Amino acid sequence: MAFTIVFALYRGFPNILIVLGIFIVVYQFVASKTVQGRHIYALGGNIKAAKLSGIKTEWVMFWIYTNMAVLASIAAVVFAARLNAATPKAGQGFELDAIAACYVGGSAVTGGIGTVIGAVVGGLFIGVLNNGMSILGVSTDWQQTIKGFVLLSAVAFDLYSKRKSGK
Repeated sequence: MAFTIVFALYRGFPNILIVLGIFIVVYQFVASKTVQGRHIYALGGNIKAAKLSGIKTEWVMFWIYTNMAVLASIAAVVFAARLNAATPKAGQGFELDAIAACYVGGSAVTGGIGTVIGAVVGGLFIGVLNNGMSILGVSTDWQQTIKGFVLLSAVAFDLYSKRKSGK
């Protein structure tokens, strides 16, 4: 805790950067080095095959949804703290950004492929895209359209590369 406070007080180093770093390390470890991570990848790749191989798919899905609810609530608290307000429409439209970040980061449309680091890189790309369009004064309608084209391009590239490789 003292480590976090020292960083927060030093020239405004954001606390959330430390929390994000911890989340990245923990989730990357879980996804790549644990049995639970392999079960999640197997479930994303083919749920029927995962069930036939003995994975308790309902239990894994329950914990995935519970984990996502906890992460969404943490994100909501961080966003409300950043806005200094908690409005019902504060996070409206973030779902397109989240989906686009995953696909730009290398997650497959068919599931079972992707990394935590890739999703973070995709999120950084979408964040820079949002910030750049806001600085340039692009209207929100065009911003949504451009992000939609980026998402469409990422999905098309994924499907094209899968078809070309024969997977």
